[in-house]
Order: sequence, then structure tokens, then C-alpha cells
Amino acid sequence: MGNQSGYQKAPTGLVLNIQHFCTHDGPGIRTTVFLKGCSLRCKWCSNPESIHPKPELAYNPGKCIGEKQCGLCLKNICPESAIYVVGSGDRADDKVRINWDLCTNCGKCVEACPPQALYLFGKEMTVDEVLDEVEQDSTFYRESGGGMTLSGGECQLQPDFAAALLAGAHKRGINTAIETASNVPWDFMAKVLPHVDTVLHDIKLTDPERHRKWTGVDNTRIRANLKRAYETFPDKKFIVRTPLIPGVNDDEEHIRATLAFIKPYKNVVQYELLPYMRFGESKYGFLGRIYEMQDFNPPTPETLKQLRAIIDEAFGRAGTERGKSDASS
Repeated sequence: MGNQSGYQKAPTGLVLNIQHFCTHDGPGIRTTVFLKGCSLRCKWCSNPESIHPKPELAYNPGKCIGEKQCGLCLKNICPESAIYVVGSGDRADDKVRINWDLCTNCGKCVEACPPQALYLFGKEMTVDEVLDEVEQDSTFYRESGGGMTLSGGECQLQPDFAAALLAGAHKRGINTAIETASNVPWDFMAKVLPHVDTVLHDIKLTDPERHRKWTGVDNTRIRANLKRAYETFPDKKFIVRTPLIPGVNDDEEHIRATLAFIKPYKNVVQYELLPYMRFGESKYGFLGRIYEMQDFNPPTPETLKQLRAIIDEAFGRAGTERGKSDASS
């Protein structure tokens, strides 16, 4: 039966985390709301728990106290029998293990785990629930010129929820920003961007095949979306970022190709290099995945200096003022 009153239920979304006092996610001090779901599969991703679009089980064996002292998760809790032990009884290694091929992320084992070794990434929240927490930091926003940033994952994969969050933040007098890779349908961006003050977006690689190799998709849609966004929203500030990965994109050719793409647009106000750091590596094991970048190290200071000099020359020093922060994306 239809809604006779015409009342539309406020959208809810799947929130991964709300992080306070962030200084690298847009101007000023910000509260960053991480949303679940991503359309890329970057091999260096520092937030692997953000990729899956639904709540996802994680297991930290360091917190597990074992079958002998606990064992509650083994008592027919898992409908798929995905939880087991290698050793038992007097054996020292009686911690549980997860058969990730069987796990369906139902979360029933989480409630049965007193030490919280088992937990879920992702929680459904309403717009007001998120904004009420964000607004707790409003004093810091006023003093620093900060606000709320939506990140992920890819925050624009939840376009209705993201747009409602951003519009609600504006109604509360809160500056808004998003962090995005822009690999979404244009209709999603058309819903979200009207409510954004600053867009921080990646250009990870400019060559389509190299982009596919390292992120799982080529960059055709991304480039088309960015060009259209620059032209459709001339009043928005765009900050371009490259997560700099040695041997992947830490070369002059990529930096100059990126500059050639963004320089015609006056609303692209900065270009930042974010040196690769191995943040989030441990989380891959908690999710039953393998981290593929063990042999990669951060770029050298010499490489950073050389590439930033190219950007300084093209953009001017003000254009890379925030690019001197060391953060990974």
C-alpha cells in the first residue's frame, strides 16, 4: 500500500566509522564519516574493511582467549559451521579460526564473543544519528574553518544517504567535503556534489591499462566524471590527490599527465601527493585476506622532492601547501 500522506522516510546508510579531529581530510579540523562500499580494488588500500558494501565480519586472534577459557562461539552459534579450532584441550593453540569461504557475515558469532575478538565492520545509521555526533565538534569547526568530510570506501556509492548527510550538515551550519575516487554513475555525483563545499578526489593513474592493473578498473568513467564535475560545478573547490606508490605511479610522466588534465580548470585549487604508507596492513588478516604490497616501501624523500617541484612549478607553492602532509589513501 502506498504512502497516503506523502511522507518520505529519511534515508539510512551503512557507516563504517566516525573519526574525530582529522586534519588531512579537508580544510581545518574535521569529523570524517567513513561509509561502506567501494567500486575499486586498489592493491594498496589502507581501509580494506570499507570495500564490501554490507556489514563484514572481522576476527582479531590477539583478543581471543581460546576454547578452554571461553569457546562460546563454538557452541552451534554459526549457522555455516565456519568457526573451528586447530588445537584443543591442553594444547596451547586453542584459539578459534574462521573458514572465510563459509562465512556469510551474519554476525551471530559477534554477540557470543565476550573479549570482542569477533566484530562487525559497518553499522546502519540514520542521518540525524550521524549528524548529532558530528555536531559535537562544532566548536572546533568554527575555530579552524573545518567541518564534516564523507569518505570511504567510496561515499558516493550511497548517493541518497550521502546527499542527505551533506544537506543536513549545511542546514546545521557545518562546512562539507567528500573524499572520492569518482568511479560511480554520474547520476550519483549529480545528487551529491550540489551539497559539497570541497571535493577531494584521487587521480591514481592516468594510463587506463595501468589503472586497471592496480585498481581493478580502467579510468574512463573516472576521467569523464571529473571533467564533467569541474565544468558543472565551477563554484566548488576541487583538491586532487595522488597516493604515491613506488614502482606504480611515482614517475614524472604520471605527474605531468595529471597536471595537464587538471590545469585548465580554475576550480582545481590544489594537487597533493600522499606518500604510500603501510597503514591498514594488519586489517587484511583480520578479514581473512592477503595484503599484496608487502614488498613495497614509502617513496624516498628525493622522489617526493622532485615530483613536488614539478607541481610547484605548474601550480605555484600555494597549490601544494597541504600536499606536504604525509598521509596515505
